[in-house]
Amino acid sequence: MCNFALMLGLLLAIEVQMNLTAIIIWVLAGLAVLGSILLIFLQQRTKKELKYELSQLSKMNENNVEFEFILKALQLATWHVNVESRTLVYDYDFRKKNTEWAALVDGSPMSEGTKLLVDEDAPRITKALEDICTGKTAEYHQEYRVKIPHTSSFYWEESTAIVAERDIDGHPLRLVGTSMRIDERKRMEEALVNARNQAEESNHLKSAFIANMSHEIRTPLNAIIGFTSLLPDVSGDEERKELIDLIQENNQKLLQIIDDVMNISKIESGDSVPVMSMVELNMTLTSVIDRLKVRIKKGVSLVTQFPKPEQYITTDVNHLMEMVKHLLLNALKFTEKGSVVVGYDQPVDKHIRIWVKDTGKGIPQDQFERIFERFYKIDEFVPGAGLGLPICRTMAQSLGGKITVESAPGEGACFTIEIPC
Repeated sequence: MCNFALMLGLLLAIEVQMNLTAIIIWVLAGLAVLGSILLIFLQQRTKKELKYELSQLSKMNENNVEFEFILKALQLATWHVNVESRTLVYDYDFRKKNTEWAALVDGSPMSEGTKLLVDEDAPRITKALEDICTGKTAEYHQEYRVKIPHTSSFYWEESTAIVAERDIDGHPLRLVGTSMRIDERKRMEEALVNARNQAEESNHLKSAFIANMSHEIRTPLNAIIGFTSLLPDVSGDEERKELIDLIQENNQKLLQIIDDVMNISKIESGDSVPVMSMVELNMTLTSVIDRLKVRIKKGVSLVTQFPKPEQYITTDVNHLMEMVKHLLLNALKFTEKGSVVVGYDQPVDKHIRIWVKDTGKGIPQDQFERIFERFYKIDEFVPGAGLGLPICRTMAQSLGGKITVESAPGEGACFTIEIPC
């Protein structure tokens, strides 16, 4: 009986133990399932976070590429300055570099950078940088000239900077800035200023031209009208002939003024197109000289110097005659005594030089270019509209040539037309 009870107790103990083990197994299995679910959740969350970070990294790389592209397109350099040590380091530098380049090593003191500048700009830039480093100003923006090593030339740069980091007291710790070369912009600015000055000068000259033209036209007209009104009252043939000669002379002056205005108008509108043909130069020059013999003053001789009895060239005969006529008129106008010589040199390299030399009062060297400007006159008291020499230069250029002058005050002048032949 006792043994039976003992066995029964043992069996019950074993059953309880087995139930407890099953419970533990089920609990552990449940915990494993919960752990797996939690791990799967955490894995998905980590995957999302990683995916997001990768997308941000990709976007950052794209932004960096775009940023570098912009810097390259603008040819900019970005840099930062450690305010405490006053040293400069370039982050990116896409400025256009060539042999004409002043280099600055990363980590160099700012004072080394200002040594590269033109002496007139260095103090201004040094002060501007020191002001932003000490907090006197919040921004820095300057244009300056950089010396090209081993030369006396320079190139232009523009820099901008701001304070990027401050200490707890608000004092600057770090600056960030950009630099770029602005040579082209400066050239454009200079060209615009010159164009504006030329436009203002042109307006002034045109105003003077209009005032001068009214006088130039009125003078021969008054002479023509005055001498014509005297003709009926003149009985002597000699006196009548003298009046008629004066009328014809003033007619020629008036026609010359009108021709000049018409020529300059045609040139400006582009209607004056060269027509090339074979020309005998000696005959052409002689023809122009014969027309102007009436303009020769007493004490002045008009001579020619032709190296050959005949010289054929291909050019626009009307342009050629017009140029020689204006040069001869100028020479005769400013020569009171001595001679006016018309000639040419034998062709060289398919070009020929035709020249008009006089013993007049001459031209100062600083006026050599100005005399070819429209409406410009060295002496306002000498008759003329100031169009002859500009017409000559434009016509010479239209033929593929040029016109030059050699002169000195009191030593006369020599104008040379050089054109293809």
